[in-house]
Amino acid sequence: MRFLIGLGGLILAVLLLWIAALTLLPDARVATTRPIAVDPSTVQTNAGGGDVLEVPIAGIARSALADSWGDPRDNGLRPHHGIDIMAPSMTPVRAAASGTIEKLFQSRAGGTTIYLRTPQRDWTLYYAHLASYAPGLREGQAVRSGDVLGSVGDTGDAGPGNYHLHFGLTRTTPDQHWYQGEDVDPYPYLARQQPLR
Repeated sequence: MRFLIGLGGLILAVLLLWIAALTLLPDARVATTRPIAVDPSTVQTNAGGGDVLEVPIAGIARSALADSWGDPRDNGLRPHHGIDIMAPSMTPVRAAASGTIEKLFQSRAGGTTIYLRTPQRDWTLYYAHLASYAPGLREGQAVRSGDVLGSVGDTGDAGPGNYHLHFGLTRTTPDQHWYQGEDVDPYPYLARQQPLR
């Protein structure tokens, strides 16, 4: 019985620490994350309006992409919110759209990550499991579609040797932070060139 009481206390303590970390996370933002204007004429659009995403790894055909949205992760505890693009280690990862580097972040799950915000601040593009950032990449930096952001790796929970880019897409409002918004399946935007609207 004492063991169960002790275990319950430990679980409660871990839960409270987790809640505290989530509460404090927004305050950990770096002051350099202010948006920088990007010339909208440099963003690829299609005739129907809206930005068309580039495949973030050069040489990967749109037809080679596989939709893994909703696939079980962590032994079925959560659904996958993104697309995994397999590529050799250290393959360059490019900006799929023009925008601003909103956040460079290290996390347990994503490892070395990048959050890129579109010029209208209505979409956040998420790059995870990177081996490294491109030299000189910094928060607040304006980038154009096709610019190299980093390289493919296996950081975070990708697993050793499981080299790939996890690419996520989040719909946001201009006032939301890099960690807020609604996750959206990126597959139609990458594979079918569905424009961001």
